[in-house]
Amino acid sequence: MFVAAVLLGLAIVVEVGATAALPRTGGFTNPAWTAAVLAGYGLSIWLLAKVVDTLPVSVTYAVWSGAGTALVAALGVLVLGEHLDAVKVAGLAAIIVGVVLINLQGAH
Repeated sequence: MFVAAVLLGLAIVVEVGATAALPRTGGFTNPAWTAAVLAGYGLSIWLLAKVVDTLPVSVTYAVWSGAGTALVAALGVLVLGEHLDAVKVAGLAAIIVGVVLINLQGAH
């Protein structure tokens, strides 16, 4: 279980990094950045495939997508100069609550 959680965390970090690098691909016209993004997504999915050998796919995907969404939004604000407003904060809070609820249900 611990190894699966670590792999899931790594999958999230890799996917967030690949997503944050998307603007640098120039619409997939920059070969180096395009390769890095595709490799990141590929590695992230491979790690997810390893995680679902141990954890339920519903919980795994909910945590991966929810945490990834929240982290990408945070990076967008902190690193990429995007703006955060009340609607975005409410949406991110809803995602976090949803991930917590799914995890609580999966724990029973």
